[in-house]
Amino acid sequence: MTGSPPRGRRYVVLLLLLCGFGIILFRLVTLQVLQAAELTAKADRQHQKSVTLEGARGTVTDRHGKVLAMNMEVPSVFGVPASLDSPARVARSLSPVLRVRRDEIEKKLRQDKHFVWLARKVEPEQGRRLEQLSLDGIGMVMEGRRYYPKGPLLAHVLGFVGMDGQGLEGLERRYEPQLHGEKRVTILQRDALGRTVFPKGLKEQVPSAGHALTLTVDEVIQYIAEKELEEAVSQARAKAGTIIVMEPQTGAILAMAVSPRFDPNAVAALTPDRWRNRALTDTYEPGSTMKVVVAAAALEEKVMMPGSMVFGENGRMTIANTTIHDHEKLGWMTFAQMIQKSSNIGAAKTGMLLGEQRLYRYLQAFGFGQRTEIDLPGEVSGLLKTPREWGRRSVASISMGQEIGVTPLQMVSALAAIANDGVLMKPYVVSEVRDQKGQPFKEVLPQVKRRVVSPETARTMTTILEGVVTNGTGTKAAIPGFRVAGKTGTAQKIDPRTGAYSATQFVGSFVGFVPAEAPRLAMIVIIDEPQGEAWGGTVAAPVFRRVGEQVLTYLGVSREDQVKIAMAARE
Repeated sequence: MTGSPPRGRRYVVLLLLLCGFGIILFRLVTLQVLQAAELTAKADRQHQKSVTLEGARGTVTDRHGKVLAMNMEVPSVFGVPASLDSPARVARSLSPVLRVRRDEIEKKLRQDKHFVWLARKVEPEQGRRLEQLSLDGIGMVMEGRRYYPKGPLLAHVLGFVGMDGQGLEGLERRYEPQLHGEKRVTILQRDALGRTVFPKGLKEQVPSAGHALTLTVDEVIQYIAEKELEEAVSQARAKAGTIIVMEPQTGAILAMAVSPRFDPNAVAALTPDRWRNRALTDTYEPGSTMKVVVAAAALEEKVMMPGSMVFGENGRMTIANTTIHDHEKLGWMTFAQMIQKSSNIGAAKTGMLLGEQRLYRYLQAFGFGQRTEIDLPGEVSGLLKTPREWGRRSVASISMGQEIGVTPLQMVSALAAIANDGVLMKPYVVSEVRDQKGQPFKEVLPQVKRRVVSPETARTMTTILEGVVTNGTGTKAAIPGFRVAGKTGTAQKIDPRTGAYSATQFVGSFVGFVPAEAPRLAMIVIIDEPQGEAWGGTVAAPVFRRVGEQVLTYLGVSREDQVKIAMAARE
């Protein structure tokens, strides 16, 4: 008979058991109580992935409600690397569907992560093909992709968004706070086999869409302007071109066309030079179109009257040891004829009669040297030096459109002030912002900036500018049945290599409004570096005529009405 184990041994075993249970209990308390929150979070990180999605971006429509920018729900493809048995095989299957190199996909799928994006915002057809493959560890979520149904139409104004839905250029950038949708964080979760990925809990709720924009732009007028500009640039073999059509009484932009165009649906391969809005970002020496401002200032200050006589010096005059030329030998002429014939010498003499301070004051009043504050990004202020920075010839040079840099928008706004009885308006492109329910959120009203000249001066200038089109340098801008007021401009460009005026690079332009007696349109046409004949009256004025004629017909402004108005005015 074997004796019972010594009592001491039993105590030792019991003590060991108690210690073991104590350690286990301590570990359980540590894991389930003390470290519970940390471990739960760690488990969530291993099995869950939070992905930020946004509600639909707000739509952009023209003034008649035609959609110019909208959102499309498209699939984005992701992978769960930890659940894949063969990343190489999966990459081989995905590559032709996603149109991404196989090695790039495989590299992503071999990462030590529980979630990776493989392709964002792919075509719906790609999503359908991917569903047919039914690959474990590969899934899709729907995201909004910006889509521009009209392609290149109005692209420089609309701009575009990045892959993350952030506005990068144009209205998309300027109105980003209003356009972007409400953000939503969606939790993606996989099961033990790594097969199921789904939104979890209340965070599955669809976020609110962004606000919608209604523009002042008319899609039809924009189409006409772009079509005619493209043809003109191509025919002149020019570097670029710009057309802006504006309502003189309100400052509302009806069209803003820039050539060359681009498609905002496909900007990945383009450089910033292609998508910048030259109507706002590029300055040029306006040449003879600046004579409109100088002439208006002279009339307002009464240093000149339409019948005042000016001697053209037979086409050649020396100022500050330099020579100013006219394109023809002109003798005595009236002030009105001087504008109609676009005499540089006459403009220089007019500027000198005004003097530095008055000339500078009117240039500022018409908006030069400062931004127009249009609701688009990227606008520059142009170049207008102060009188203390001017040289001995500056007054003469500025008066004929040299030594000053303007933007197309500044120039057409200044001309529109003449059409609007001497009142300068603030240009704008967005007329209304609407909320997610389509209710008005913000209405943009026309904004007066200041009066620049009296109504009497504006009407006198209108008559003089009509003479430019009927008997002067702008005859090719004439529209049968309508009275057109405008001014041609031809400016030499500075050659960056020599710092002097180029003998081969010019900017041809025409700025005007129609009908002259009751203006509906103010418009500028700029053709940059045309090859061959570069006169504004030759390359730009005919474009004004073609655009103006089509737009007036579209707006229902009949020629018969204009004839009646003209007859009544003569009586």
